[in-house]
Amino acid sequence: MTRKLPALTPDNSAFWQGGAQQELRMHHCDACARFFHPPAPVCPQCLGAQVGPRPVSGRGTVHTYTVNHQPWRPDLKEPYVVAIVELADQQGLRFVTNIVGTPPAEVHIGMPVRVRFEQVEDVWLPLFEKAA
Repeated sequence: MTRKLPALTPDNSAFWQGGAQQELRMHHCDACARFFHPPAPVCPQCLGAQVGPRPVSGRGTVHTYTVNHQPWRPDLKEPYVVAIVELADQQGLRFVTNIVGTPPAEVHIGMPVRVRFEQVEDVWLPLFEKAA
């Protein structure tokens, strides 16, 4: 069973393909100077149309998480951690990801993390690991 990949669009391709350059790219609004996710053609904060991708630090903290023990696919090794990571670049800038490279029992709220990428075809999935 193959992993379902996102359909690339002009709005989201920078996010899903930034990992080719080892960059986590989030959409930014020039009008209100805020990052936002998911990528969209209009800023959800101020409705400004001057938006586009910008690289961010790739550092953040675990805001919340769950450990999943359900093998939803035959190739999925469990247990695995599904987390909401808040990026260090802006308070409230969060998205859902996986925590990898750390035993699930060691993951905790507030844990510092950094991005790493897993390439699947033409998509680079932003995953997070414990920051040193």
